[in-house]
Amino acid sequence: MARMRDGDGKPVPQRLLAAATRLFAERGYDRTSVQEIVEAAGVTKGALYHYFGSKDDLLHEIYGRVLRLQQERLDAFADADAPVEQRLRDAAADVVVTTIDNLDDATIFFRSMHHLSPEKHKQVRAERRRYHERFRALVEEGQRAGVFSSDTPADLVVDYHFGSIHHLGTWYRPDGPLSPQQVADHLADLLLRALRP
Repeated sequence: MARMRDGDGKPVPQRLLAAATRLFAERGYDRTSVQEIVEAAGVTKGALYHYFGSKDDLLHEIYGRVLRLQQERLDAFADADAPVEQRLRDAAADVVVTTIDNLDDATIFFRSMHHLSPEKHKQVRAERRRYHERFRALVEEGQRAGVFSSDTPADLVVDYHFGSIHHLGTWYRPDGPLSPQQVADHLADLLLRALRP
């Protein structure tokens, strides 16, 4: 059985994910071999296959860990005891910050999602749909309450916001003029301005 931790105390799965993320970001998913991942992580192929059944599983987990974090945070914002406008703004800003904080993961995924097996692709689409539906429910709640305009369908509002987030990897730079929070605040404010009655 593969050891959970190596000599430096870092869990083997964490080392494998870190190595895979770095290599996929640098070279691309399809140009990175399993051998290169295990060498970069300092483990054997047996260790990789103990924790992940395939390179495909690594790709799935790279994105899955970000989506799980974002879903947990969205659920907390949506369930908070605050006006719907504040809850939506908090959620809209948070998804930007968490995407920027995990930009390699998100970029790798959007660039390489088509490499997932049909089963994993279907699973990810279902997980993303759950996130989008929870986010859309906040927009719809505000529209029903008259806080937000109903002129634009909630689905289109959500797609517009997430479309801008999916492109962060093409232009956002950590050494650029805006911090993650500043980008998040601008995009959240744009969303709320678009929804004003």
